[in-house]
Amino acid sequence: MEKNIAVIKGDGIGPEIVTEAMKVLDKVAEKYGHKFNYEQLLMGGCSIDANGVPLTDETIERCKASDAVLMGSIGGDTTKSPWYKLPANLRPEAGLLKIRKSLGLFANLRPCLLFSELSSACPLKKEISDKGFDMLIMRELTGGLYFGERHTEEVNGVMNAVDTLKYDEKEIRRIAIKAFDVAMKRRKKVTSVDKANVLDSSRLWRKVVEEVAKDYPEVTLEHMLVDNSAMQLVKDPAQFDVMVTENMFGDILSDEASMITGSIGMLPSASMNETKFGLYEPSGGSAPDIAGQNKANPIATILSAAMMLRYSFDMNDEADAVENAVRQTIKDGFRTGDIMSEGMTLLSCSEMGSKIAEYI
Repeated sequence: MEKNIAVIKGDGIGPEIVTEAMKVLDKVAEKYGHKFNYEQLLMGGCSIDANGVPLTDETIERCKASDAVLMGSIGGDTTKSPWYKLPANLRPEAGLLKIRKSLGLFANLRPCLLFSELSSACPLKKEISDKGFDMLIMRELTGGLYFGERHTEEVNGVMNAVDTLKYDEKEIRRIAIKAFDVAMKRRKKVTSVDKANVLDSSRLWRKVVEEVAKDYPEVTLEHMLVDNSAMQLVKDPAQFDVMVTENMFGDILSDEASMITGSIGMLPSASMNETKFGLYEPSGGSAPDIAGQNKANPIATILSAAMMLRYSFDMNDEADAVENAVRQTIKDGFRTGDIMSEGMTLLSCSEMGSKIAEYI
């Protein structure tokens, strides 16, 4: 099978970690008789340097022409980089919002799995980490506060800033359906997170999710307020299977969930539209402090490539092979610096990619 992959390596550690994911994909292609064609594109700070904007219309069209997008990390040091002296609409992260909207990527899937071999890296109490956890946070990605109308103005001599949180029932329904569909393939439980005791948008969210749940009688639905969810993630993460929520809540909760695995460098993500098309990227940032030093953990990006194989290409055996290779690498004691512990073997970013490819 032949697939065309748009590759956006991005900024900071992005080029390093994406290169290792491509190394693993090439090994998959070799073993299973596929051909992956890569087209490298610019987005983020590197696009600002080259084109004056974080994302060009041409890059969007090239992404649309591909079968999937594999992306690294976007942005830089917000206190030092000249990119952050630009207007908000020209900063690196503006490219992320634009590409999500342009490609219709409304569903962000973030698996959050604690490997038993890494339980000591989990910051939670041992009695909690020993139970392990395997959840998936599904975040609505193209609506809500981040895309609502906004303005800043002076009123009667006082500066006012307004951001608008808006959802319609269609936006809520389609992300809820995605969540229940995924839950049917997992442990058949959905936790819908909102703030229905305060927000009108959350009350509509809860109403629509309950309507969708009627079509999935095998799936257990529970509602949880976002503040309680934040607490429960550190108190008893094993209780969660699929968690579905709106854009800003999902942004915050998924980052919290990532840290209880021990390192954000372990967590992949997928952003999908209503077809099988998706953009696949690690959950972490660009880590400019270690960029170019071959220290970054490429596992999240490699696991994101595995999600691409599974969700966009229907290559389930190949995705299993990548995920099993990662597990075996961890089981055999190989570590990058962020997950290193006594008695383990320290590998660089490129060495970790090679080791995982070796296990395919």
